[in-house]
Amino acid sequence: MELSGDKVVLRPVTSGEDAILDRIVREPEVAAWWSPPDDYEGMLAVVCEGEVIGAVQFEEETDPEFRRAGIDIFLTARHHGKGLGTDAVRTLAKWLVRERGYHRLTIDPAAANTAAICSYRKVGFKPVGIMRAYGRDHQTGTWQDALLMDLLAEELT
Repeated sequence: MELSGDKVVLRPVTSGEDAILDRIVREPEVAAWWSPPDDYEGMLAVVCEGEVIGAVQFEEETDPEFRRAGIDIFLTARHHGKGLGTDAVRTLAKWLVRERGYHRLTIDPAAANTAAICSYRKVGFKPVGIMRAYGRDHQTGTWQDALLMDLLAEELT
């Protein structure tokens, strides 16, 4: 599977790229929002001009009564603010809607992660509400709020 956006390509993480992604997820600007995963299996590498610059993942709820997909992403700080994360999320969202048939997508950034929230709004995600004490901050051990955002298929930009 390879998905091409305007600026990035999404493809499965290959062997040897775990170390690259591990370095990225430990950058202070990334680690503020992400804890290092046990492995990167099932994630898609975000590639720009041949360089792995981050990863995106999705999860699927297939129960017909609650069918939806969720997205999560991280990029190296060196490429923040360039529209690459927005392109990656939009590219994956289009695939989830058009190829996997989801009518609703969710994303749940930390409520304090204003840059991520702005990026997701550009794709068409809308705030649903604050999920209080949603996730534990892996650095401080304190519970942090998250903003639940969703996107309906017809709203995808």
